[in-house]
Amino acid sequence: MRIFWLTAVAAFLVDQISKFRVFALFDALGRDWVEIAAPYLVFRRGMNTGVNFGLFADVSNGQRWMLVGLSLLLCAALFQWARRSFERPVQFLAGGLVIGGALGNVADRLIFPGVRDFLNMSCCGIVNPYVFNIADVFIFAGAIGLVLFGPDGKRRKKPS
Repeated sequence: MRIFWLTAVAAFLVDQISKFRVFALFDALGRDWVEIAAPYLVFRRGMNTGVNFGLFADVSNGQRWMLVGLSLLLCAALFQWARRSFERPVQFLAGGLVIGGALGNVADRLIFPGVRDFLNMSCCGIVNPYVFNIADVFIFAGAIGLVLFGPDGKRRKKPS
């Protein structure tokens, strides 16, 4: 479980520090975008009050608290799954990425009206209108890791 918690804490801190630094940059420059490697990577200010890609963003403030509760419930369920079933380091790493990313977005929802997003990537003539953040990357990477390397559904054997 050590890998799980170290990964979760590291993911949470990287997410929160990246948001703080990029949003401070927006404020210092007095604009809501910074071209890093346009059009492939642009930092663009976003505040997502909905779920992924801004879905359900125009619902009441009660949804914010529902999303916080749901995220915490899913984190607790993932923790229990890890405690009971994970055996390999890659499983703990993937689970830690999901938890750290989810808690990073929960922290935003507790402090701000929504989740701070800033990454915008486009390629090959396709303009992507959506923004996301490092926490989303961690959640996605961790979920892929759990799909590819997750436990087989059996409980971990107790040491004798």
